[in-house]
Amino acid sequence: MQIHLKTLGCRLNEAELETWAQAFQAQGHSITRDIASSQLVVINSCAVTQDAARKSRQLIRRLHRENPHAKLVVSGCYATLNTDEAQALLGVDLVVSNKDKAQLVEKALNELSFETMPAMATEPASSALFTRGRQRAFVKVQDGCRYRCTFCIVTVARGEEFSRSIADVITEINALHAQGINEVILTGVHLGGYGSDNGENIVTLIQAILTQTQIPRLRLGSLEPWELNDDFFELFENPRLMPHLHLPLQSGSDAVLRRMARRCKTQEYAQMLQRLRKIPNFNITTDIIVGFPNETDEEWQESFEFIKNCGFGHIHIFTYSPREGTKAATLPNPVSHEIKKQRSEQLHRLAHEMKQAFYQQNVGQEFEVLWEGQREELENGKHRVFGYTPNYLRVSCEISESETLENQITTFQLSESFVELPES
Repeated sequence: MQIHLKTLGCRLNEAELETWAQAFQAQGHSITRDIASSQLVVINSCAVTQDAARKSRQLIRRLHRENPHAKLVVSGCYATLNTDEAQALLGVDLVVSNKDKAQLVEKALNELSFETMPAMATEPASSALFTRGRQRAFVKVQDGCRYRCTFCIVTVARGEEFSRSIADVITEINALHAQGINEVILTGVHLGGYGSDNGENIVTLIQAILTQTQIPRLRLGSLEPWELNDDFFELFENPRLMPHLHLPLQSGSDAVLRRMARRCKTQEYAQMLQRLRKIPNFNITTDIIVGFPNETDEEWQESFEFIKNCGFGHIHIFTYSPREGTKAATLPNPVSHEIKKQRSEQLHRLAHEMKQAFYQQNVGQEFEVLWEGQREELENGKHRVFGYTPNYLRVSCEISESETLENQITTFQLSESFVELPES
């Protein structure tokens, strides 16, 4: 049977898609990028914002229009928070909530009627790895969150924290490396909370991966800044752990952070950045919410100045919109659309300047680059290839038509023409 997998939202959703792909293949089915040829479509939906929920509905409707004969399974946060609505959408055959995601493949195969039989039963170990190519893979190590930031609906949708065993994670990473994967990215809803339910922690997990696998590059997904201790910082002495962290700040105003129920003050955050920047070429990226309820002009200016002093390599900017089911949606004094738009534009300009500055700081440095499969044909008989440095700079270079760098790790000195500078 041909199965088409689609996701919206976070890296965790992508990691779950990869897990399902491997499980479907182990049952003898194949994964296809072609929606028209599929007999089963699986969607991992998102509901982090009202707009994400709307896009999830649109995706479900669009995929059903493109292949009305395929069975359609919907999972993820939108399907969990809006089960009745998702079940009522035209074409949806099965809704699987987040708490039942581990059984999605079994449920789809057992509860839906298919006329086809597995055609790949003799080759269950072939790699899925359809989302990021054959160079990098997401590995889900944790789900759920015990904290309740007032703007976040995901903690409601994902439920209580659950951590995979270290042995299971090690087994998966070794299997991925055997398939040719050279970089693994650990993901979770509350990645820093790994082990809260099984007596382990994120440090012991990373230590085990570095000692019990030979994966050349290990990268971490988003981490809450209050999770990092002295043992964590020491992990970066191992060059296989990539020098890049995504640490969501959300606001540079302590008053706003209190209304968000965030557990890290700006002074603590600044001290953490100072410590990380002792590591050569370390890249720190973040999330910022603009226009949180009752964000005054003074609070915004305070936040803007703090962000400016942080010198982030990249900022994901979210304009606040109320999300039903969250405490923030009930807070008084919402910020007007016009003011939110002005603040967002101001922050986008600053983010671009900081990103440009960080790229320039790295020009002239030598880095090991993991090259991906994407290529761009050029008129001079050459083609451009793309890759990532350890500190997560996207770079490119030109090579001849007969050459290939795909899935190779090679050392290059970054020049102006080599670095993929962000667009304005």
